[in-house]
Amino acid sequence: MKRILSILTGLSLALTVISCGTARRAGLPSEKQYANRAEMITAQIHDPNSKYVVVICHRGDWRNYPENSIPAIESIIRMGADMMELDLKRTKDGVLVLCHDKTLDRTTNGKGLVSDHTLAEIKKLRLKRGHGVATDSLRMPTLEEALRVCKDRITVNVDQGYEFYDEVLAITEKLGVTDQILIKGKKPIDVVKSDMARHAHNMMYMPIVTPDNELFKSYMETGTVPLAYEVCFRELSPKTKDCLKKILDSGSKVWINTIWGSLCAYLDDDAADAAGDPALIYDQVLALGASMIQTDRPEQLLKYLRAKGRHN
Repeated sequence: MKRILSILTGLSLALTVISCGTARRAGLPSEKQYANRAEMITAQIHDPNSKYVVVICHRGDWRNYPENSIPAIESIIRMGADMMELDLKRTKDGVLVLCHDKTLDRTTNGKGLVSDHTLAEIKKLRLKRGHGVATDSLRMPTLEEALRVCKDRITVNVDQGYEFYDEVLAITEKLGVTDQILIKGKKPIDVVKSDMARHAHNMMYMPIVTPDNELFKSYMETGTVPLAYEVCFRELSPKTKDCLKKILDSGSKVWINTIWGSLCAYLDDDAADAAGDPALIYDQVLALGASMIQTDRPEQLLKYLRAKGRHN
């Protein structure tokens, strides 16, 4: 069974279940069933019964390469990760490039706002490694350049990108990668519905919520069932546990960020590393129902999940 996001004019956001012929046994996937690895990963995201845990790499392998760079993407593909999380900014001449910050200062040897520079000017700048030293030759990639690398090989989460929805979609349609792109946001349901209704073909969409905010309440009250929710929580309160249970009971997946402690009640990657045995932390994350985990330590998380039989 495969679920796809369907936005219909006059109706609320909903997930349509489409029969794929004979039902595939729930559990871990076999890549032989799919045309390529990105298609396999996308199928797991759409399958609420899959036991496969999708590993999302925050800005790529930024510990070894400049964040949001082509080598950072290539590295996580070699690791066997499932999704590249990237950030977008628009240049002065209207080109979408991979950059987390509004300014060039931290990630390149340049200065000032990305939006004040043309692509040609930005391409002259050198990307910095995580410890602030500029590389010799690595340059900031455009979204199109990055997606060409990702095509058929890994899925992509476009963060900080909802404001560029139409531009992103145009590039993904040009490259034939729309089905492997997930975009997320905090917009009200009716706004998302209106935005997506303008297109016949859309990227996967996921709301970002906290256990007690109005956006989460609106999804529950309207019976809207997205593919997944990104849930951010500082503590494991009864309200948090109730939120996660409601999501799972509704048929959606749970995305948990282990990149920073304040986003996951301090069940984070660094805590897993400091524990000596990462299972002491990650077992708790899985117990909360997470089947999509965004990490800053992909090798550590992948090793753990493979040992648990959840990423084979």
